[in-house]
Amino acid sequence: MTRQHRSVGWVPGFVAVSAIWGSSFTLIKLAVDAGVAPVWVALWRCLFGALTLWLVCLVQRTPMPRDPRLWGHAAVVAVLLNTVPFTLVAYAETRVSTVLAGVLNATTPLATLVFVLLLVRQERPTARRVVGLLVGFAGVLVVLGAWQGAASDLSPGSLAVLGATTCYGAGFAYTRRFFSGGAHSASALCAVQMTCATAQLVVVAPLTGTGPSWPGPLPAAGLVLLGALATGFAYVLNMRVIRVAGSTVAATVTYLTPVWSTLLGALLLHEPLGWHTAAGGLLVIAGVVFTQTRTGPRVGSAAPAARDALVRTD
Repeated sequence: MTRQHRSVGWVPGFVAVSAIWGSSFTLIKLAVDAGVAPVWVALWRCLFGALTLWLVCLVQRTPMPRDPRLWGHAAVVAVLLNTVPFTLVAYAETRVSTVLAGVLNATTPLATLVFVLLLVRQERPTARRVVGLLVGFAGVLVVLGAWQGAASDLSPGSLAVLGATTCYGAGFAYTRRFFSGGAHSASALCAVQMTCATAQLVVVAPLTGTGPSWPGPLPAAGLVLLGALATGFAYVLNMRVIRVAGSTVAATVTYLTPVWSTLLGALLLHEPLGWHTAAGGLLVIAGVVFTQTRTGPRVGSAAPAARDALVRTD
């Protein structure tokens, strides 16, 4: 591959990953509107994601980890990055639009930065990062319409999305510190993580009092795509972006996913886009960008947690 081709060859994969993860909110909405309980949405997507990643490892002949301690760390990562947040996001979309869910999900890098600063000793807070966090937090308040009071119909769903992004932030920091190192390939680690998440949800889902349900053809196809593409194959595409363009570029995919979720929600589901959602979303993205400028290590490059965390989902 020529140097010039390498300089732009990652762009199609980058755009594809942003579109896949941005569309995941629409796919979740189709499932929950069809009557699939949130915990079962999470289970189906983890199951199809795990099957896809194991297939990738099989095709690549990637050896799988056998260390029990690594599997233990994978189980913790699965709770923080898959089991809990996937369920929370699915629950949130029974209460809020995909537009709002996608915009609030853009706070993930901010949550990641908070936990990396707390848990990873190599990271140091800087004035620029603090300002970025404050700008991003202000954006969240604008998105939520905080001036309207706490009685808004959107509060439970909005809080669920923010709970999911908090889990992502903790999970990415944990991934960096305990799970992303070693000689195993990223695809193998992700397959182990998704297997743990599937096993956890197999145990938890029946305890919620909801039975397994499989919706009509369109929502069912959405669940398969949600797992195989958004929770499986998109990871493989993202790894190519990381290898060719670097983790800093790959991490900026989180700036585009709200754009896709907003466009698809408005076009396919006819969801309204309020002025404060758009304005707050811009503030959130501005805050994230501000924390990742070159005056200090970027979340996407200096924090491999953010890089490794791109194996997720939304």
